[in-house]
Amino acid sequence: MSGYPHGVAQATRTDPLRVLEEIKRLSLEVLGGLPGTLYGPVEDALKVASLKGDGKSNHYEEQAALWVLRQHQASHVMKYRQQIAQAFDDFRALRIRSGGDVTLRLLDEQQLEYELASGRLNESLVARFARPLDTLQSRLQALSESLRVPAGLNPIGPERLVTAFSQTLQDAQVPDTLRGRLFRHYETELIRLLGDLYARVNALLGSSGYGAPVAPRPPEELRRGGDAGAPAGGYGGYGAQDGFGAGGGGYGAGPGMVGEPTGRSSGPPMSQQDIAAMAQELAQLRSQLHAWRDSISRGDVATGGGHAPERPVMQRREMRVDEILNVASLLQAEPPDAFARALAVTGRLGETIRDHLQDGARRLGLNPDQACFSPEEEDAIDLVAMLFDSLFRHNALQDRARRLYARLVLPYVKVALTDNAVFVKREHPARRLLDAITEACEGNDGETPQDRELLDRATEISQRIVADYNEDLAVFELAHAELDAVLAQQRRRFELQEQRAAKATYGRERLGAARAQAESTLTQAVADFLAMPWRHHVVQTLLRENSDQRRHAEAIALGDALVMADRLAGEGRGRELADQLLALQPAIIDCLASSGLDDSAAQHGMAGLVRALATPDTPRRHVPVSPESMPEDDAGEAERRLWLVGDADGVRHDPLLAERMSTLEVGDWLRLTNVEGESTAVKVAWLSPLTSRYLLVNRRGLRVLVASAEELAALAGAGRLTIGAERTAFDEAMRQVKRHLDRASATR
Repeated sequence: MSGYPHGVAQATRTDPLRVLEEIKRLSLEVLGGLPGTLYGPVEDALKVASLKGDGKSNHYEEQAALWVLRQHQASHVMKYRQQIAQAFDDFRALRIRSGGDVTLRLLDEQQLEYELASGRLNESLVARFARPLDTLQSRLQALSESLRVPAGLNPIGPERLVTAFSQTLQDAQVPDTLRGRLFRHYETELIRLLGDLYARVNALLGSSGYGAPVAPRPPEELRRGGDAGAPAGGYGGYGAQDGFGAGGGGYGAGPGMVGEPTGRSSGPPMSQQDIAAMAQELAQLRSQLHAWRDSISRGDVATGGGHAPERPVMQRREMRVDEILNVASLLQAEPPDAFARALAVTGRLGETIRDHLQDGARRLGLNPDQACFSPEEEDAIDLVAMLFDSLFRHNALQDRARRLYARLVLPYVKVALTDNAVFVKREHPARRLLDAITEACEGNDGETPQDRELLDRATEISQRIVADYNEDLAVFELAHAELDAVLAQQRRRFELQEQRAAKATYGRERLGAARAQAESTLTQAVADFLAMPWRHHVVQTLLRENSDQRRHAEAIALGDALVMADRLAGEGRGRELADQLLALQPAIIDCLASSGLDDSAAQHGMAGLVRALATPDTPRRHVPVSPESMPEDDAGEAERRLWLVGDADGVRHDPLLAERMSTLEVGDWLRLTNVEGESTAVKVAWLSPLTSRYLLVNRRGLRVLVASAEELAALAGAGRLTIGAERTAFDEAMRQVKRHLDRASATR
């Protein structure tokens, strides 16, 4: 029997353990973001106080301490949530509540300050919420009797919540004034949240048979937060100040709507205009989805097929959302092999999700012949299935990632059932986590230790989502914060790889340009020097870690100077040639040494070059060199075979498309499909000032293709290049889902 607060009141009592677990879930949902949500407002208050110039000299100390707290925000939130969860375990008597000798210990000054501040805050909250707390205490006592355990301390009473906050910050070095600010803001947040939380918990206990049902409270009383006659002042005489308002919260109102997420909201409150725009976007998405599903149903009728097994024709009730959530929670921890197999076949995932949920419903005693999915539940299943299918079709994900994503299918079905704003709200925590996981996995074959670390961390986080997610979106926020911290370090490495790819490409083009400039004017000695030692030297300066821009410029300048020396020799300008060679001697020796020659061999090579240029009677052999004859590296040849067909000069293209490609800018995202049909997201990382070719790199900063506007136009004409791809994987996947639904609607 469901213990959800919106269920129908039963004449008999609901299982007390399930009721307690639901209260725990509800409490973590409402309070789980604390204390992380306090740091931003406290920082704003510090800035205001600093601008007022109130005569205090410790603002800098407070700001420094607050900065340290913000660096550990994720761990503080997790510790606070653990404290609340432990309170419920204590209530169930999972730990011995008393017994043994009490250890006496001395409190240091900071601990004593926390004890005093906690006591003042506790007194203030008890006075404010006296009426709902009395009702809640009597109901929890009845719950304890059903559990057959001694009556324990209210797990969400002021005393436990204040203790949880104090324990969370106890090890942090917090100045006295900052501690006061934190406790004041914590009190304000609790006043804002506890009135509604206590009302919902009392209603849940009443509807579950633990006390008389509770009549709904007027909204204005909920906003006041508890007893209308309670004192309104802050704890310990501080009062509510520092410019911290009591607004905030989520948006909308309920499952199946663009509305209230089941976890705490992330980011600032949304405006009514944003909410309306999201609702309109979601309504349009659903309309497309329904048209697509209708077209499939008509096709099934015509062909005698169907995506669901045939069942006896009878009146079937629609399953409630809480029933589907219970089923999904039952299956969530099971091996995801069926989903992994379904991801390998486009269009199979939705059917597999339905089969699994129906099988789980049967295991919970719900007969699929007598119950069916509601239209909203069908929408959630289809959208999640299309989303994951799209992610695999349009991102370069390796086989190892398939099981990782398969593990996340049911948690995201649960998210979609309770908060389908995930499909339209770009800052949704579940959406941001999936973006981060895709960034970690796309194109990652685990060749380097850093790549393997990313894959291992993404795998660990997916397992944590499966273990911890219970309709509380804070789990996704914490997981995203952890993975994004690892990715932030890797992004710098990707940027360096991107820069090195651009420099290496530019160096090869400069080499070709220098040789083209010297066409039919080089002596054999200079041509040989440019073809081997100098080319190798330029590439080495480009590919070194943290390459020195000055050394790269010097290497390029050496090639230009040798071309000039060859010209001086040909014109018989001996004195100028001698001065030029004397000036170039150190650079030439350094260039030869970078090719592996020792000092003696480098000096010998230098002497041969000087002799060839300085002997006026030596016949000169002119060697024509064209830029096309410059050998391309192995990676360049492989990439052309993978992406392009035909020679660069023989590529057929649409001039209008080529003109469109010539307007691409650095930072633009494209989607590229190779000759084998594999798609990947690429970014324009660099535009050559010499050849106007574009360097395209993947999300890991690795070179994918160097191509001209004409070659890109040929790829676009063949349907293998898409301009305007979304920046994040989730956005691009949803764009592809909408395109698929549009095409299906147009052809129905």
